[in-house]
Amino acid sequence: MVIVLTVVPGPDTALGLRNSLRGGSTAMWWTGLGVCSGIFVHAAASVVGLSAVLAASASAYAAVKIAGAAYLFWLGISTLWKAWRDRHRATPPSDLAEPSGETGYLDRRTAFRQGFISDLLNPKIALLFLTLLPQFIGPQEPRALTSAVLTLVFVAVALTWWRLTSWLAGALRTALARDRVHRSLEAATGTVMVALGVRVAFEGNTGA
Repeated sequence: MVIVLTVVPGPDTALGLRNSLRGGSTAMWWTGLGVCSGIFVHAAASVVGLSAVLAASASAYAAVKIAGAAYLFWLGISTLWKAWRDRHRATPPSDLAEPSGETGYLDRRTAFRQGFISDLLNPKIALLFLTLLPQFIGPQEPRALTSAVLTLVFVAVALTWWRLTSWLAGALRTALARDRVHRSLEAATGTVMVALGVRVAFEGNTGA
């Protein structure tokens, strides 16, 4: 189940692909590290009961949901704007280059921050830990310790998946660096992120 939940595409995956276009496999990997850090925060919140508050409060759930939707929408619009700008600049994009001070390169800190915020502002991840973890904790088991072990397993699977996908992005580096392909993928990922932001904003509240 953990593997299925990890590999199913979602906002984090869209963000990772978008960042791979801007900073290559390194940016995608650091985006994944940010996402996994967000998972740790959600897991800790579920242990101390903050996720239960989020699930029980319609206003709290809606606030986090709208914030997450707005963040996705903003990232999508900025990606579409960059694709449009590159199309009219008539110079090949340099986003897949390694750090060299070139304009447009996505640094590791930015990629990590974006991944972290994207995951942190996803209330469904909080509810996932609230509903999923208890199913694997026996009545006689220490709740905090077992939750920590399950979280480590979840994160280990997620890290493996992000490592593999970032390596794949690196393997496709030459093809992705082609001007037309690069712009098309930028436009596609930007559109997907805008669509995801709109979908998240208008999804029904699963809180109380």
